[in-house]
Amino acid sequence: MLIHIDKIASVTKNAGLESPVEITDDIKPESGAIIVVEVLEDKKIYNQLELCSGRLSTLQKGDIIVVALGNRKALKGFVGNTPKTLKPGDIITVLNLGGVAGICISENIKEVGHALKVKVLGAVAKDGKAINIADFKQFDFKNNLDSKIPLIVVSGTCMNVGKTTVASEVIKYMTRAGKTVFAAKLAGIACLRDTENMRDHGAKKIVSIIDAGLTSTVNTNSLSLKVTKGAIDHLSEVKPDYIVIEFGDGVYGEYGVMEILKDKEIQKNIVLHIGCAHDPMGAAKLFEVCKEIGAPLDMISGPVTDNEVGTGFVKNNLKIPAFNALTDPQKFADHLLHE
Repeated sequence: MLIHIDKIASVTKNAGLESPVEITDDIKPESGAIIVVEVLEDKKIYNQLELCSGRLSTLQKGDIIVVALGNRKALKGFVGNTPKTLKPGDIITVLNLGGVAGICISENIKEVGHALKVKVLGAVAKDGKAINIADFKQFDFKNNLDSKIPLIVVSGTCMNVGKTTVASEVIKYMTRAGKTVFAAKLAGIACLRDTENMRDHGAKKIVSIIDAGLTSTVNTNSLSLKVTKGAIDHLSEVKPDYIVIEFGDGVYGEYGVMEILKDKEIQKNIVLHIGCAHDPMGAAKLFEVCKEIGAPLDMISGPVTDNEVGTGFVKNNLKIPAFNALTDPQKFADHLLHE
């Protein structure tokens, strides 16, 4: 059966789908399964879908859209799981802008309202067989890291703490200095917004968990590490000067960042580790934890550096530089290039 599609979510970008699509009632309820759903309501907030182009499109009641099943555990968003069973007519929810969908079990109503309800119409199929974003992955998972390319990594205390801004500014200034910079958004949930920001700032090649065939890295610590090593080796094939990696969510989050930063092979390649925090307490704990696991911070940025209160705390107590990539970009750049 063919069905007309109004919007195709970015999580499915590598599948190269175009309307109309073939659908089947044989739905495999597993992470990454590509399905067609009908939007059941209008929302005033968190009511957009990121398309494969990276553009945001407002969702309206009655829209027929393509999404992919997955899990999410966002401190300032939704918590949801891949359903254990699924058939046409079932009601599920959209969990993020990238089009990851599942059963919402917890909501941050103050930040994003209620999760958008959608009705399942069927699974996207090719030649009668249901497909999964894993069928279109761009690189393989790896147990061991071969790459020796220097890594600049950006971690943080949680989501929405300035990590993408810092990573993008690093890319911009390193590119201006004549360096070839590749980038990756690893650990987190599928969405193009951050990687497209990196591209806009000069990254020549970028991968994310979507390119590993994943909708998220929730509860997959060992897999998150294998994805990271696979991504680094994939990006290293044409030998860039640096690879900038932003980790989604926080070091203490549910997406496997801690496991990645603990890895000795990855630690050996880190030449600069920038941490982002909202406040002095967060900065202090992030500094402490990263030092304990063998991936010490070299710089602090994010909202804690918005003025002298936070920067003074970092410099005087943690004894590392503190620069705001947005409000004091020149000092940030000067220190970055000096390092």
